[in-house]
Parts: sequence; C-alpha cells; structure tokens
Amino acid sequence: MNNQITRKDFMKYSAATGAAMLLNALQLHADEQKLTNLKVAIIGCGSVSNRYIPHLQTSSMVEIVALCDIKYERALEQKRQYKLNAETYRNIDDLLKGVPFDMMITLTDMQVHGDLNKKALLAGKHVWSEKPMANTYAEGRALLDLAKAKNLKLWGAPAVVNSPQFSFMNKMVQEGKLGRIASAHGQYGHTGPTWSAFFYEKDGGSMPDLGVYNIATLTALLGPAKSIMAMTSIVNPTREIDERGTVKVEAEDNAHLLLDHGKGMISHIMCGFNYFDPHGHEAKGQQLHSIQIFGDKANMRLIGYDWETNGVYLDDSWESQAKLYVAETGGYQWQEGATKVAESIVNNTSPKINVEHALHVLEIIESARKSSAEGKKIYLTSSFKWPLF
Repeated sequence: MNNQITRKDFMKYSAATGAAMLLNALQLHADEQKLTNLKVAIIGCGSVSNRYIPHLQTSSMVEIVALCDIKYERALEQKRQYKLNAETYRNIDDLLKGVPFDMMITLTDMQVHGDLNKKALLAGKHVWSEKPMANTYAEGRALLDLAKAKNLKLWGAPAVVNSPQFSFMNKMVQEGKLGRIASAHGQYGHTGPTWSAFFYEKDGGSMPDLGVYNIATLTALLGPAKSIMAMTSIVNPTREIDERGTVKVEAEDNAHLLLDHGKGMISHIMCGFNYFDPHGHEAKGQQLHSIQIFGDKANMRLIGYDWETNGVYLDDSWESQAKLYVAETGGYQWQEGATKVAESIVNNTSPKINVEHALHVLEIIESARKSSAEGKKIYLTSSFKWPLF
C-alpha cells in the first residue's frame, strides 16, 4: 500500500487546513469583539432619572458612565445618591467630548429632546429618548433618517407594549376573541405637575406628557390611525410652579381625540392636567379602568393605567361576570425602556418597542393640535408595521 502523499494532495490539504485556521482565528476575534455591555450616558438628572437609574443598575449589560445636567448640582447628586462611577458634565457638548459611551438616554425637558437627540446621533451615539423624541413629526422623521444613515439605533418612549397586560390584550385582538371591534377608549390625567414649568410652555402640554401613553397603546392594539379629529383647550390659564411662582399656560391642558383606525374602528382618548384623581401622578393602586375596547363578541378593560398596569377584565359571556386576567406585572415597569433597548443592542435582538410606532404617535399629537386649531379632520401620513408582534 502506498502511504506517500502527492504534492497535489499536500497542497489541497494545506489550503484546507489554512482556511480552517483562518476561520477559527476570525471567530476568535469576533468573540473577543462581541459587545458584552453597553456604556450609557444620561442627560437630564431630574425626577425621572430617579426611576431610570435604579432600573438601569439592575442590568449586567448596562454601565452608566456619564451624567449630564444644565443644573450641574443635580448630576453630582445623582452620582452620589446612586454610587455611580460616572463622569459628570454641565452640557451636551462637554458630554459628547468626554468619556466614551455608546447610547445617550434623554430625560430632559421635552422641548429640547429633538436638538439633543440630533447632536447625539451626529456624534455616533445610539439614542433612547423620553417622550416625545422630537417636537414635530418632520423633526422626528429627520432624526430617524439620520440614525439609519449612520447605522445607529433610535427609540422613543413609552414602553407600554412591554407589559404582560398589553401582550394579553394584543393576543385577544389578534385571535379575534372580541369579534369585530367597533370602539375603544383611553384616558389619563391628574391635576398637573408643579415641579417644572415646561409642561405648560409651548410644545409642552397634556398630549405629549399624558395622552402619549394611550395613543401608543390603542394604535398598537388597533393598528395605525388613518385620520384624526380633536378638540384641545386650556382650562387653567396660569399655574403655580415650585421655585418659579405663577406661570402662563401656553400648551393644552385638556385634550380629546377621535382616531379612525379603518375597518369601522374608532377610538377616543382624553387627557389633561385638570383631572382629580386621589391616586395622583404616581397612580399606585389604581383600580379604575383606563383602556376599554369593545367588539361584538366581547370587551376588555385594562385596570390601572397602561404604564402602571393591574390586570385586564375580559367580558365575553351573557351569563358569567367578567374575569380578571394577568393581574401581575411580570416585572414590567414603565421606566424599563432604556434598559430593554440597551440589552437588545448587546444581544443583537429586536425589542418590542418600535421607533416607527413612536413617530406615528408623534404625528397624531401634532395633527390633533392642527385639527383643533382648524376645526377639521386631519389625514395622517405615517404608519408602522402592525401587528407589532
């Protein structure tokens, strides 16, 4: 038997071995380069950061490396309070020139979200923005176009689609358990914040602060809205603000929206800063329903607010009382959005939260104001992939 290897066979063997070694080396390099955690910077160290920071700290995939606030002492206080190994900055320009990070979390006054998010994207940072991500739909669309051009991720709050209660309601809708859906209602309100004037200034208002939750929930359940008719008003022309005194109210503190989702489905949303509710702004323990959906075979009622959920009543029987489903939160918290999207970047997965959906919600808010001002129906141009999941 001839055990000698020919030169031709040797060359083929060497090439195959070399290719295998090269692939192994490339895989080893890829494994070394694989992202294991995401470095994040928080801009805006006011009250909302007290909910975001602790939640971000629960994730082993997230590292808070920078804090920024134009009231610099607030950034220093949050670093101390939460024992963060983070650098602190006085403005976004210093932040972007400072310690390297991957994603910026925007928690500032809503009027400056668009400008700040644009600066972060231009600097090559992913962005999670509290609502709204911009002041107009056009501005928001330009941000998304910029993010795509730079291969970056952009998301906007809220994270209501993450709750197990939303998942249950979505399942009921998609499986046709309600029959042909006709109507839906959403409501959210309280007597208004006193800690900052931006809620009442131009481009503030009850819709981007409160109504945004119900708009996100109902469009996610029923599909993108085709058109809108709305009425908005200012009930209290002035407000008393901590450390500021009396301020003029320039943005709506009361709003009612009618949305046409197609196929005969109409939803109504009401929100405002003049709604007495003993559960207050935090809404803990709320047992009233905030979301209702009616079909010709059943109806559903979400107990509590869609960002602070306490279960879903499904009424689908002529004989039996409505049953309560999904009474537990399953760990869901309204402030989890930034944490979840950061983890999705590390894991290279797609979160439930969808930026096109957030843009659609933004167009609805802008169009509601136009409808109220002009006294007519406004047709919407944006959409998003539906159902979301």
